[in-house]
Amino acid sequence: MIKTTVRAFAAAALALLPLTTATPAHAAETLSLHDGIEALPQAAESRDGYERTKFKHWIDEDKDGCNTRAEVLLAEAATAPTVGAGCKITGGTWRSYYDDATVQGPSGLDIDHMVPLAEAWDSGASQWTAARRQAYANDLGAERSLVAVTAKSNRSKADQDPAQWMPPAIDAQCTYLSDWVSTKLRWSLTVDRAERDTLRQLSAGCESTDVEFEQV
Repeated sequence: MIKTTVRAFAAAALALLPLTTATPAHAAETLSLHDGIEALPQAAESRDGYERTKFKHWIDEDKDGCNTRAEVLLAEAATAPTVGAGCKITGGTWRSYYDDATVQGPSGLDIDHMVPLAEAWDSGASQWTAARRQAYANDLGAERSLVAVTAKSNRSKADQDPAQWMPPAIDAQCTYLSDWVSTKLRWSLTVDRAERDTLRQLSAGCESTDVEFEQV
């Protein structure tokens, strides 16, 4: 993933958004993918009460005229686009790592929540405050949380976890597992039994892969 500083603005603010009460910021951690998977708490999932509107997303948090979607596009562009009035983005190129595709212009891209909003709800976000759900849906503090990918691959993934969907590009799979586990650890989300079993199985070929995260 491309290293950027565009998303760093939100990192400190996210740490201030609580689950129910104020929590201290955490230091960044690096674990092996195996250890990261084992560190995830296990719990049954429930989608009771889920509505996408409970995660307010694509907001302009820093009031610079560009919403979260635009910020991710700008951060991940392989070739810089033109930014016009109202943060209208034209031109530029992107690499969609899910399917190893190069995309010309932003119209063919979706911004994917690495752990989909519905999956986050199932895995603990149902108990969060509205403010924490908004912070999750607009997480610019970690480059793994949101990713620009082809609309086709994002819609194929939908709200599925790795037990149900993995990127079609074989070379992307270890990165995807790392990004998934890192995001769940960052936000203290759980896994169910099938998800953990699949993560263990798929990570067997990713011995040199680490997870990096900072809890919020």
